[in-house]
Amino acid sequence: MNVGFSYLQFHLAFLLPAVMLLLVTGFVSRTRITDTTARWTDGWRRYWAGVVIITVVALVYTTPWDNLLIARGVWWYGEGRTIATIWEAPLEEYLFIAVQPWLTALWLSHLSFSTEWPVATRPRASRVVMLGVAVAVGIAGWQWLGSDATFYIGAISAWAAPVLGLQWAVGAPQLWARRRAVAVGTIVPTLYLCVADRIAIEYGIWILSEQYTTGISVAGLPIEEAAFFFVTNLFVIQGLVLYRLVTAKWGIEALSGWIDDRRARIERPEA
Repeated sequence: MNVGFSYLQFHLAFLLPAVMLLLVTGFVSRTRITDTTARWTDGWRRYWAGVVIITVVALVYTTPWDNLLIARGVWWYGEGRTIATIWEAPLEEYLFIAVQPWLTALWLSHLSFSTEWPVATRPRASRVVMLGVAVAVGIAGWQWLGSDATFYIGAISAWAAPVLGLQWAVGAPQLWARRRAVAVGTIVPTLYLCVADRIAIEYGIWILSEQYTTGISVAGLPIEEAAFFFVTNLFVIQGLVLYRLVTAKWGIEALSGWIDDRRARIERPEA
């Protein structure tokens, strides 16, 4: 299908409407969330500050990796489908990297999960196990990099492993306790972006190299693309869940300290 569908039009057709819809419906969802502790201690201003931090980290961490793969020829862009190129990637690619965390964060803002810190059983063991999983993903990725056919999936795995390892080493027990929110928060935007990506490939906005991909696809979508969206959304969801937990805990401690201070002032006998 050779229709002049540009990368910018892709943003306008898939990312902008999704962001706007989630913004509007988010106001309704927040009124239904019953976690009063989160309302008191984890205000939305603080939440979006976390999204800004994650967006900056995503740009810094993804940009070199993305550009190196484009330079290698793992994928490229259709003629006339992009506006301008910075380094090896088009301007729209950086916009995509920046918008995806906001799209995923807006979806997560619809979901409710407790910000309390329940006592976890064997927290150290769970961290070690999940860190071992991240190490295994990284080792597999480095091995796959040695073959052209598995180069892209290897690049994704090797790139994702350090972030997953850090998140799981820090908060595996708390993430497991909120596994439903993590799963739903990750899978829904992943499926949406996979559909959008499949359409972009069909219209030739970007083209994946047959040399550097396995050739395995689901409904026409290469598994490498699905894996990329899964791990990047997982980064965002796990990062924001842990961020909310930490800021909520700090908020509770600050609020308790303020209450104790006020109580002491009231109860203190006058000189």
